[in-house]
Amino acid sequence: MLTTNPFIELAALIPPIAMQTYVILMVLLVIGGTVLDLIHKKSAQYFFANSEKAKKAATRSVSSGEKVSLAVKTVTNEVLTSAEFSNQRRRLSHLFTMYGFIIFVATTAIMIFGYTSAEYVGATATLATPALLPLLWHLGALMLCVGGYWFWFFIRVDLYAEAKPWYKLARADLFIVSLLTTATFALIWSIFQASSGVAAGSTLVFLFLFIMSSTTLFASVLWSKFAHMFFKPAAAFQKRVTKADGSRENLPQDFDLTDAGVQTKFPDIPEYMGKNPPNMGLGIKREAPRHY
Repeated sequence: MLTTNPFIELAALIPPIAMQTYVILMVLLVIGGTVLDLIHKKSAQYFFANSEKAKKAATRSVSSGEKVSLAVKTVTNEVLTSAEFSNQRRRLSHLFTMYGFIIFVATTAIMIFGYTSAEYVGATATLATPALLPLLWHLGALMLCVGGYWFWFFIRVDLYAEAKPWYKLARADLFIVSLLTTATFALIWSIFQASSGVAAGSTLVFLFLFIMSSTTLFASVLWSKFAHMFFKPAAAFQKRVTKADGSRENLPQDFDLTDAGVQTKFPDIPEYMGKNPPNMGLGIKREAPRHY
């Protein structure tokens, strides 16, 4: 099962051109939904306005070479390794989900466009598709489920901080729920399809649920958190630039409260906190949000 292309057998039921058209349509829905999200929320307008505001407040100019270096750091830290998460459980969950989704979607497209043609359907189907592709497809779906369910049942902040039951849904949950159901139903459909003792009707049911979940995932970009995957790298890069040019998004600098110069500049520090102010610590990060 793990090394068999699940879309080969499906090609006998659904023409390859229909599967390929569906994938293209989902890509167009993501692009269209992201563009509509930009227009509706005015994210791009805010981003560029904020960028211009930062340039006016900058205390130094950032060279092109330095910007390239900041872009590389953004890709390696915020994008590839999700280093912005201080909670290691949340970081690992995010990495499992992100890489699982990428592997799952990429291998789906490769197998549908590259190995579902008429010449691949038949006795040599398992030989036609490289075993690595379906193996990665199942692994990607499994990684997605591990990271997603870990987040859903054990990490969600609002669940702990507000004592909400795990099954209470909000519109903000549309992305993660459709993502999880897509991967879950895909795995069950693949298992049922490869099992000779399972009724064809049951296989079709989970195929239908798989298609409906993936359609919801890609068609609901305007109302879900899907688009944030594209905004996140740009926002992270802009944040690094504002720190480098001194504008700091109009936030104050990081001061050493025990420094005499800082206390002279801000005389209320020694007045209210003494000449040797205590380290205030990590504040809200000191413990998990479990206070109801």
